[in-house]
Amino acid sequence: MFECVINISEGRDLALLDVFSGSAGASLRDRHADPYHHRSVFTLINDPDQLIADVHSLIRRAFELLDLSSHQGVHPRFGVVDVVPFVALEPGGQARAEVLRDDTARWISANFAVPTFLYGPLANGTFRSLPDVRRGAFRGVAPDFGPAEPSATKGAVAVGTRPVLVAWNLWLSDTTLERAREIARTLRGPCVRSLAFAVGDQVQVSCNLIDVSTVRPSMVYDQVLASLSAEERISRAEVVGLVPASLLGYEDPARFEQLGLDPGATIEART
Repeated sequence: MFECVINISEGRDLALLDVFSGSAGASLRDRHADPYHHRSVFTLINDPDQLIADVHSLIRRAFELLDLSSHQGVHPRFGVVDVVPFVALEPGGQARAEVLRDDTARWISANFAVPTFLYGPLANGTFRSLPDVRRGAFRGVAPDFGPAEPSATKGAVAVGTRPVLVAWNLWLSDTTLERAREIARTLRGPCVRSLAFAVGDQVQVSCNLIDVSTVRPSMVYDQVLASLSAEERISRAEVVGLVPASLLGYEDPARFEQLGLDPGATIEART
């Protein structure tokens, strides 16, 4: 069983998002859309053959219906289909996840003339992270497959493998974007990637928690809360996509609502 968490550069047109959900077929387990980021995250889980069929279907529809040249949103992006990570959900699945990644990257480039960048463990024994791709694409990092330059309408795609992670956001009120950026910088480390965005009249600290056995949402929440002034406050927390059920075992159930956690929104509950 494998997970593929496809990030699409569209978060506002609900009719389009419904089309994409239909294209994701039986593998679709969750959809999270954000109009400020102008981005949606589609979580697909299935056995490899069905998963790949549904991944191809969703990607094909996104390329058919979206145009990157008119896209505006607060989240960094370099493609209509921006990020396509594969996650092995069972022990011993990493090698197969890398095959799924490489085959998908080749398929995208061959069928849509879009450059694709690999991340995760590479065939030459090195490791490339998604931030490495974002920083270096078309400058120090050449596409692994496809054209040397991005498509004007489709951009480029990062296709990777990674462990299970938790995408988790904190919405802050009565503060500034600069303060949110300062807070995001203090959170970053081997187990936390974080960025700050303006979202309407609030700001958001957006986190990827890489290892929730070491750094979990409650720890980040409490660290942020302790850094706020008397006027600043945390409005809410939200999970983007699904979380591993093991995360719930690390957290106090009395804090689930505060932390945006839901026992029904785990990988295990949806498969």
